[in-house]
Amino acid sequence: MDDQRLTLYSHGSGCGCKIDPQILNQILCGTSDFPSDTRLLVGNEHRDDAAVFDLGDGSALISTTDFFMPIVDDPFDFGRIAASNAISDVYAMGGKPLLAIAILGWPVNQLGPESASRVLAGAQTICQEAGIVLAGGHSIDSVEPFFGLSVNGHVAIQHIKRNQGAQVGDLIYLTKPLGVGIITTANKLDRLREGDLKKACHVMVGLNKIGMELGSHSWVHAMTDVTGFGLLGHLLEICTASHASALINYADVPLIDRERLDYYQKMQCVPAATARNWSSVQPFVNDIPNTVWQILSDPQTSGGLLIIVDPKAQQNFEDIATKSGLSLQPIGEIIQGSSPLIEVQY
Repeated sequence: MDDQRLTLYSHGSGCGCKIDPQILNQILCGTSDFPSDTRLLVGNEHRDDAAVFDLGDGSALISTTDFFMPIVDDPFDFGRIAASNAISDVYAMGGKPLLAIAILGWPVNQLGPESASRVLAGAQTICQEAGIVLAGGHSIDSVEPFFGLSVNGHVAIQHIKRNQGAQVGDLIYLTKPLGVGIITTANKLDRLREGDLKKACHVMVGLNKIGMELGSHSWVHAMTDVTGFGLLGHLLEICTASHASALINYADVPLIDRERLDYYQKMQCVPAATARNWSSVQPFVNDIPNTVWQILSDPQTSGGLLIIVDPKAQQNFEDIATKSGLSLQPIGEIIQGSSPLIEVQY
């Protein structure tokens, strides 16, 4: 059973499983009447990465949960990717992760407990790398496999980062390359070239630890991670919440491999969620070719941090990135509010 392909047992994969952004808006529109609590510093008003609760001592609890269906076939790698993805939400808020609880759904009669055990083992390695405890969890027998974590973290209130606060002139950075959705779709369709899945997996298991360090710097004006809604979807959230617009230079956007992604696009290896993502952001973006929006709307699983930086601190930021093993350059800038909200130069 360990040799069975996990991705064949689910209709979706990774963060591409997310509900369509437009449908999600309909679901969440009825939550505005929920009782408020002054201790809740961050809720779902602007689709931030996690909830933040005031502990009353100048610090706050960060709480998040994230789970999805298999993005790769290997159970161990699936566990690593899902864990890295969930922990990222804490880093995106500028916080330090503390504790994780597992969420597991498994078709035990089809895949067996051995595979599920490997998923948990993979998650455990990532939690150890993050310096946190995987303290237990909850499991159910389900029709399709899924896995993720509920993660708690800690942050000084003055260091909380949100997906709002971007200012005109700020520089836009992305810490991981795009293309995960396209490559993993090629894998599911048996059109993958040798070595490409390994590249995508390497990107997905990487922890966004730099976010924890950036929390203490006031010149980071906004931060979020790029996941299921693609780069354009998460950038639009920042623009909307910040009452600003953005200019993106497509040539500067990091990709896993431009030549390979172009090949897979021609082979029709584009996730179904990509078109849904584009449909939700298209009214707010200038007219761009299909090949461009398919990359910028590609649903990322355990994607990089989208970081909005004061231009005066560009060198400081890039020095920190270099020490973290990242070679980064701006992919665009925040501009005065305009229509469309996002302009892509290609």
